[in-house]
Amino acid sequence: MSAPSGEPAGGRDWDAWHLPYDDPDSPLSHRLAVVQRAIADCLAEAPPGPIPVVSMCAGQGRDLLGVLPGHPRASDVTARLVEADERNAARAREAAAAAGLGGVEVVTGDASTTGAYRGAVPAQLVLVCGVFGNISWEDICVTVDHLPELCAARATVVWTRHRRPPDLTPAIRRRFAEAGFEERAFVGPDGFVFGVGVHRLTADPRPCTGDRRLFTFTGDGSRPA
Repeated sequence: MSAPSGEPAGGRDWDAWHLPYDDPDSPLSHRLAVVQRAIADCLAEAPPGPIPVVSMCAGQGRDLLGVLPGHPRASDVTARLVEADERNAARAREAAAAAGLGGVEVVTGDASTTGAYRGAVPAQLVLVCGVFGNISWEDICVTVDHLPELCAARATVVWTRHRRPPDLTPAIRRRFAEAGFEERAFVGPDGFVFGVGVHRLTADPRPCTGDRRLFTFTGDGSRPA
């Protein structure tokens, strides 16, 4: 998660924000486990050949980088992780290098524009985790509507959003349907406020042209998004 301007939103320490991931009982750790299972399943189900992946506001890349080592399809993955916070991007690069994941590219840059993904799309897997809880409803709609420009045919999108009132996850799920996606799963476990959605593109993909701004990052990062 990061501010699209390239600076931490509200001056927040986005490196320290990741510390709860080191606590296996934290809500962020539980959410991460759900996201990682969805990623692992998507990679396992991908057709033979290369598996391009892009990740918006990738943070330290713990979702994808926590799955690839040891996964039977890891060598097929080429990924671009886009993250504005330089410290988090550096941690992601170090983790990818330590795991020998030469196909993973970490870009320090503006994840809110479609231009950030040019050359890495169409992707078979698009990660939009920690984004929807930190942008307006209008920007959520714009982002979902333009996701087919980042997707290959039958691509999977994994996204997260908290379910605190007002719970927007039902509306987000409907928006995905309207944008040409079918829902594969939605996980909102009892005792937690996070939701994780998994949607597959059933409409035709669209070419990624221009440099469309999808959202403005507004969250303060004080709670999981």
